[in-house]
Amino acid sequence: MLTSIAPKLPMRDKTATRDFYHKLGFSEFGKSDFPGYLMIRKESIELHFFEFAELNPMENYGQVYIRVSQIELVYQDFLDKGVAIHPNGPLQTKPWGQKEFSILDPDYNLLTFGEEI
Repeated sequence: MLTSIAPKLPMRDKTATRDFYHKLGFSEFGKSDFPGYLMIRKESIELHFFEFAELNPMENYGQVYIRVSQIELVYQDFLDKGVAIHPNGPLQTKPWGQKEFSILDPDYNLLTFGEEI
């Protein structure tokens, strides 16, 4: 009976978070603009963010794994938009049968994009 999942990640600045995810193609949604909370989505992926102004990004362990199709196109789209790829996360085939790459958002939430090969 489960239908979806919406991870909740910390953010220090709502505007910076919104702008970063808009660059990735996500749109804000919801019935109202609540202070300290942000909901975004792209296709069937939904992410929520809560304000954590005191967050030290270097101590943030927020992570999300996003399954995609046509990962090479997603990767190239991000490169074309100037999205920084994580230094340890370029597009590569992993021994567990996934092709993956990773990025960090402004608060160092790690987003890994993967496609089964």
